[in-house]
Amino acid sequence: MNRQEIISWLRQTEPAELKKLWDNADRVRRENVGQAVYLRGLIEFSNICGRKCLYCGINAANTKLQRYQMSKAEIIDCAQTARKLGYGTVVLQSGENRKMDIYFLAETIKEIKQTADLAVTLSVGEWDREVYQLWKQAGADRFLMRFETGDDDLYRRLHPDSKNGVAERFEKLRLLKELGYEVGSGVMIGLPGQSYESLADDLLKFKQIGLDMIGAGPYIKHHDTLLGKNLEKFLLDDKNQTPATEEMTYKVIALARLLCPQANIPATTALATLNPQQGREQGLCCGANIVMPNVTPTKYRTMYEIYPAKACIAESAETCNACMLKRIESIGRYIGSGRGESPGFLARAKMGVGL
Repeated sequence: MNRQEIISWLRQTEPAELKKLWDNADRVRRENVGQAVYLRGLIEFSNICGRKCLYCGINAANTKLQRYQMSKAEIIDCAQTARKLGYGTVVLQSGENRKMDIYFLAETIKEIKQTADLAVTLSVGEWDREVYQLWKQAGADRFLMRFETGDDDLYRRLHPDSKNGVAERFEKLRLLKELGYEVGSGVMIGLPGQSYESLADDLLKFKQIGLDMIGAGPYIKHHDTLLGKNLEKFLLDDKNQTPATEEMTYKVIALARLLCPQANIPATTALATLNPQQGREQGLCCGANIVMPNVTPTKYRTMYEIYPAKACIAESAETCNACMLKRIESIGRYIGSGRGESPGFLARAKMGVGL
C-alpha cells in the first residue's frame, strides 16, 4: 500500500468495504502468526514519572496523583503469578523516572529470569546506551516505546520537555534494535492535532523501522492533564482531525497487520475501555494476536491512571485470566504457549542480524 491508499482506508466509512479490510487483515494474521493469542502479564511497577507529556495522567505535572514504587519482592510475586497462569512474558512498565535505580531494575530482571523463566519486556522510556545494555545483559528480551505521533511539530507540542523532537524516539528505537532487543513501538489514535495524513505516515514508519511489536490505542481524555483541559487549542477541523474512535483503532490495527505481517500486535486495554463487551475480540479479528492482562496488585492499579476508567481495573489477575480465556475461545482462537516472539525477530536472530 502507498500513502494515498492508506489515507483512503483511514477515511473509509462503508461497512462492506471495511469488512473487506478486516477480513484481509485477519487472513494475513492467520498466515503469518497463526491462530494463537499470546498473553503478556502487565506489571505496572511504578507511576513515578519525570516527563510532562500533555496527554498522560501520570505525567510529572499531575499533583493530584498518589505516587508509588513497587518493591522487588512485589514485582517478583507478580511474575510468579504470571508464570502460574501460563503466560510466557511479563511486561515491566513504569513512568520515565530518571531517578530510578537502574541496578534495582537489573537485579529484578535477573531474579525473574532465574525464578520464573519468563521473557521480560521493558516499557520504561528513554535512557542511554549503557543503561539499555545493562538491562539487556541482565536478561531483558524486549522493549516497548511508543512514539505516539511522527508529526514532529505535534510531538513537540505534546512533549514540551523534549530536546530533539520525535527524532530522539526514533534514535532510541534504532539503538534498542542494535543492542538485540525485540523492539516495539506505536502511536496514539485520534490525538488532538493528528491528521489523516500524519497517521498514514506513522503506519508507513512502522514498516520502515521494521517493528517486531506494534501498539496502537485510541486517545482517551484525562481531565487532569493540560491536553484534557485545552483540547480546542489542538483539534484540527472535522475534515482533517482523526477521530479517537473504536472503528479508527480497528482500521489502524488492520493496516498495521497488512504493512507488517509478522509483527506482534495487541488488542489493547484502551479498546476494551471503549467497548468492554467486544473491544478486544474485535481487535483480534482485525489483525491482532496479543492481549496484555494486568497482573499488577489491585491496590496500585487505580494509581497507574494514564487515562481514566480503565477496563478491568478492579479484577484480580486470576479473574482477568479466566475471562480472557473465554473471550479468546469465543472467537475460535486459542492461547499460545511459550514466549511468542515475532517471526521476523526470530529470523533476524537466526541470521545474527540486528538493525
